[in-house]
Amino acid sequence: MRLFTIGDRVSQPQYGAGTVAASNEYHTTIDFDEHGPRTFATPMVKLERSSTVAPPRAKAPRRKAAPKRTAAAATGS
Repeated sequence: MRLFTIGDRVSQPQYGAGTVAASNEYHTTIDFDEHGPRTFATPMVKLERSSTVAPPRAKAPRRKAAPKRTAAAATGS
């Protein structure tokens, strides 16, 4: 059983290239370039090291802050 460290680039036959997001003796989570995050049973997953570079990720849009409530709005007046 081979453990990969967080940030390692790997390739899996079904999903292709991805980056290891978490790994322990029971589970390995990989964030695949085209399929998103997937979790595998560590003893059963077949992975190979990959030399591909991770594609740049789009930044998630920031949520707008909720408008501040005034005392009058809070009491319902």
